[in-house]
Amino acid sequence: MRQARDLAAREYSAPEKPANLPTDFDAFGKLAYGPAGSLGGNVRLFPAARGIAEHSVALHLVDGGQARRLVETDGLFVGGASADPAGFRVMEAGQAGDWLAFLGASYFRASGSRDQYGLSARGIAVDTGTGRPEEFPAFTAFWIEPVDNDHVRIFALLDGPSLAGAYAFDCRKNGEGVEQNVQASLFFRRDIERLGIAPATSMYWYDQHDARSDWRREIHDSDGLAIWSGTGEHIWRPLENPDEARVTSFRADRVKGFGLMQRDQAFDHFQDDGAFYDRRPSLWIEPDDDWGPGRVMLYEMPTDNETQDNIAAFWVSNQTARRGERRDIGYTLTWAFSAPSEVTNARCVDMFEGPAGRPGEPPTAGARKYVFDFAGPVLTGQGRDAGIDAVTDLPSDALLSLSAYPVAGAEARWRVMLDVKLSAVPRPEMRLYLRRGTAALSETVIKMVKL
Repeated sequence: MRQARDLAAREYSAPEKPANLPTDFDAFGKLAYGPAGSLGGNVRLFPAARGIAEHSVALHLVDGGQARRLVETDGLFVGGASADPAGFRVMEAGQAGDWLAFLGASYFRASGSRDQYGLSARGIAVDTGTGRPEEFPAFTAFWIEPVDNDHVRIFALLDGPSLAGAYAFDCRKNGEGVEQNVQASLFFRRDIERLGIAPATSMYWYDQHDARSDWRREIHDSDGLAIWSGTGEHIWRPLENPDEARVTSFRADRVKGFGLMQRDQAFDHFQDDGAFYDRRPSLWIEPDDDWGPGRVMLYEMPTDNETQDNIAAFWVSNQTARRGERRDIGYTLTWAFSAPSEVTNARCVDMFEGPAGRPGEPPTAGARKYVFDFAGPVLTGQGRDAGIDAVTDLPSDALLSLSAYPVAGAEARWRVMLDVKLSAVPRPEMRLYLRRGTAALSETVIKMVKL
């Protein structure tokens, strides 16, 4: 912490790139993936490489409370080669694969419980989606303390033009996935317009209702943003690949949790036996305490491929970060396939859209059909006479039809179907949830509507 505070008191100095960087991913892979030496029994190194991670980091191994700086890397890369380390990964007990990796700027990710990487987290986000150039502060030094094969403590020093920070990660792998408790102290060199706390970064190209889909009906690392607001409301915002970059803000005072989720886990929906999008974990973030007034922000930008991250989500305080200020924050990251407290009522588990109108008849001009499937124990055994209906904020003249009913042959699953007259929709989104009487039975879905 003292190092971060002292660093923030000085003018920022960008790190220099090492000489003789590997020039492409193939060269990077030949150094990183294969038989190589380990630190502390289960930590292997990533090399600095052009276009991947171009700056080296200082690495220290902590043992018995004492830190030892890594000076020589001979034998720690594939083939016994030496290189400048840019990051590291924590290996499984058998050394066949890894479950945690830190590489590039302040990026890191975990593999969840199905041994498949997907989305990433970042230490911090600075001015994402403001129209100004986004900053990418970087972890410049790490202190790694392996506890056992499934438990490692990591301490990191962050530096960037606008701030410096000290981070502590307590990381554990179990049968449900990976959990990381994060404690951070941030020191600001200058005012920051938009400081994104606990940022997650992902990729969404298309799903089954998108005209871009091909034989692989869906391609995405995450399919929605989930929010558990301070009022107790659960929100589900399906992700989109927009025509132009956009930022959506969700009021989240005293937020209880949020995250980018991969709810669709059916292989036949993706048909990808190489990338295995059905195995990719979700990332759920829970504050350790009250973060106060603020909002969750979602940044979506267009993409035409699956190799580019185009989604970011983070929390922003109503209190602007000011030069000379210190801010402490703590939260827990859970990399799994269902968030431990994401939602208690029914969840939206599938969504479709297409031409409005009755099947077998000509489509209704100027209208669109939206279909939402909800599932959850609260719907078990509920028939058409259960008094469950769908509630939407669309005006009556925009609703051509609206129905909610149990899906035949599917236990605890209800379908909401509505035809929407697009010219009567007052704004490019709609809200929808299931209700019995005055009690909400599901989370609230916020769906974007193309007008």
